[in-house]
Amino acid sequence: MSSAETTHQPTDPQRRRRLSRQDRLRQLLDVAWQIVRDEGTEALTLGRLSEQAGVTKPVVYDHFETRPGLLAALYREFDARQTTVMDAALAASQPSLADRAAVIAASYVDCVLLQGREIPGVIGALAGSPELERIKREYEAVFIEKCRIALSPFAGAGTIAAAGLWAMLGAAEALSYAAASGDITAVEAKDELFETIVAMVTRSACGGAGGNVEAG
Repeated sequence: MSSAETTHQPTDPQRRRRLSRQDRLRQLLDVAWQIVRDEGTEALTLGRLSEQAGVTKPVVYDHFETRPGLLAALYREFDARQTTVMDAALAASQPSLADRAAVIAASYVDCVLLQGREIPGVIGALAGSPELERIKREYEAVFIEKCRIALSPFAGAGTIAAAGLWAMLGAAEALSYAAASGDITAVEAKDELFETIVAMVTRSACGGAGGNVEAG
């Protein structure tokens, strides 16, 4: 290489390092989460992401196309992380109602807290678009079915009603977001969700009529 060519090799620290497509996606998602964390969900636009990530707008549009596409990508990443954590914890748990309920409660709350206060904003933004709401409902249905499979063996001859499972999910969201906002502690959120899950399965085991069922 000639000396002239050598002098043209940039040493400017602002020069963008060329990343693989996968690495660039990872960078963009990380920056997007940071924007939501620092500035709120409303501040997250493709233009703002381009500016903060130090890339051109076409790069961002190539990965997400639209703002709803970006929000959907963030939600999918959160859901994938939650699924991985919960699957591993369920596989390692003891076959008892108490253990399964504790795993579901802890996994849900911990994943929300790990993502921080930004995830409620992202999930809230999903309700602003029919397409995003559909994606959210699809992932919720998968989570509910996973819980139904994990808990059904403890419902005796009864079945766990869909209404109970959806109520459980509503409680999980509300308690997790309250913990993320500092309104309650993580332990309080997990304990309350645990009790909600056990009560739901107990009602199912008693045919919806109430009663006491051993949780172990």
